Amino acid sequence: MKDPLFPQIFRIRQRFASHKLDDIPGRIRAELYRVGIREKVRPGMQIAITAGSRGINNIRMILRTVAEVVRQCGGQPFLVPAMGSHGGGTAEGQREVLRGYGITEETVGCPIRSSMETVIIGKAPEGFDVHFDRHAFAADFVIVVNRIKPHTQFTGPIESGLMKMLLIGLGKHRGAEIYHRAAWDYGFDRVVRSVARIVLARCRILTGLAIVEDAYDDTAHIEAIPPQEFETREPELLRLAREWMPKLPFDHAHVLLIDRLGKDLSGAGIDTNVIGRKLADHRAGPGEKPDIRYICVRGLSPGTHGNAIGLGLAEFCRSHILREIDVHATRINAITSGHVSAAMLPLDYPTDREMLSVALSNIGLTPPQDARLMWISDTLHLAEVECSAAYYDEARHRDDLEVLTPPRPLPFNEEGNLPDMTALGILPKLADLPK
Repeated sequence: MKDPLFPQIFRIRQRFASHKLDDIPGRIRAELYRVGIREKVRPGMQIAITAGSRGINNIRMILRTVAEVVRQCGGQPFLVPAMGSHGGGTAEGQREVLRGYGITEETVGCPIRSSMETVIIGKAPEGFDVHFDRHAFAADFVIVVNRIKPHTQFTGPIESGLMKMLLIGLGKHRGAEIYHRAAWDYGFDRVVRSVARIVLARCRILTGLAIVEDAYDDTAHIEAIPPQEFETREPELLRLAREWMPKLPFDHAHVLLIDRLGKDLSGAGIDTNVIGRKLADHRAGPGEKPDIRYICVRGLSPGTHGNAIGLGLAEFCRSHILREIDVHATRINAITSGHVSAAMLPLDYPTDREMLSVALSNIGLTPPQDARLMWISDTLHLAEVECSAAYYDEARHRDDLEVLTPPRPLPFNEEGNLPDMTALGILPKLADLPK
């Protein structure tokens, strides 16, 4: 029997193109040898390897392999947390972020040197100091490892990747704070190029290792890039990353229900490239898709460690989230990034039923049972999505979608809450994903 207060839902599977790499360690070795690492690393050299705060698939394997290659060349590798202000802006907090990904000295096979201290290596043409991690600066060489993907706030030829890691990641809290402020005055593209050029000229960057993931969150491309080619090659890989990234199956929704947000899933907690709110927090910008009226968030991911950045993008949330927030870490991240509104609080309700009831009662003249609703685990995993019955006819006639179930009621329990998408057997739990 249909409930007039809620739409029925059905499950679809999106048919994305898969570009999964089969032999990741083999590709890493081949790429590092291709750019001449064996000719440049001498016995006893200290080689810093960057480790960021994003939930990059297979990152533990990738970092371990890079460290192994360095040792095979006679070098002494060590990891440097390169994550700006994340982890609460403390050395131990950043070490804890890595530990949350299973990245420890034992699992990666090399020391981790975590510090918030920086060295000022020069002054940008725009007039501000350029900061660089103290341990990385003292190393004989630095290998910059990062994923290339669209940024959640800025748009341009260079967004999130190796260049950004040179300044935001290796600039630590102080550098990240300065660069984000400078971006408001000069634009992100100018600041990232300006600072990265100084870092590349005055710090010993051995190579970059760029990672591109496909729509299934699989490692799809790995490429070693000489430092002098960062600025020209990264825009080409960004275009590839944008082409391969996942998206929601429909361009309009009254309500988007999200099981969890987190820094391990997106730098913004909720990927604005997926939800269509890169230009404004609570609406789609001109020409931006999808166009979503309301976002409802049900929880925080375990890997975010209480950092609730991105919650301010939602209009509604479950009340228990407010008790789980690490206010200090969230505010530091929001203030440092210059996206203060991303830490603001939405309207909260104790149960999913109450939260959805309020959201669906404010969508205009459309009856709640006819609402366009999409339900996802998070903005990183979009292969399978629960959709309201309003999409059913369209979904059945699209070649890129496979309808998996007929429409059925939302599965509220006696307390008025829904199971997680993982409990419905849709996606693997984060702890079970390969590292």
